[in-house]
Amino acid sequence: MDFKLELIPVPVADVDRAKQFYQEQVGFHLDHDVRPSATVRVVQLTPIGSACSIVLTTGLSGMAMVPGVLRGLHLVVEDIDQARQELVDRGVAVGEVSDMGGIKYASFSDPDGNTWTLQYIPAHYRNR
Repeated sequence: MDFKLELIPVPVADVDRAKQFYQEQVGFHLDHDVRPSATVRVVQLTPIGSACSIVLTTGLSGMAMVPGVLRGLHLVVEDIDQARQELVDRGVAVGEVSDMGGIKYASFSDPDGNTWTLQYIPAHYRNR
C-alpha cells in the first residue's frame, strides 16, 4: 500500500499575497484558485517537478492554523547554487548555502514567516 504525501496546507494571513509570492517569486505552478462558496477559497500550487503541492485556504475551519507556524519545509534541488540564485533573482531573500558534510542547505521565509529550506543531497547519500 502506497501512502503518498501530495498536499501540505500552508497557513497564511493573506491568500492573494501568498499566491503572488509562491507563484511569481518562488516559481510554483498555479494548479487552481477556486471559490466553492462566498466564504471559502482554495488555492493550490505545485513546485515545478514535485508530486506534492501546497494549499492556501480561507473559510475552512478544519484547516485553520495560525499564519507562519510551519518550519523547515524542504525543497530538494539538483543544483543548490542555481536554485538559490533563481530565487534571489526573483526577489526572494535566501540565506547563504550551508554545507553540512556534503548535504547542502539554504533557507528562506514566505511573507507570513513560514520557513522553507532548499536541500541538495548528493547521489551517494540517496541510495543508502
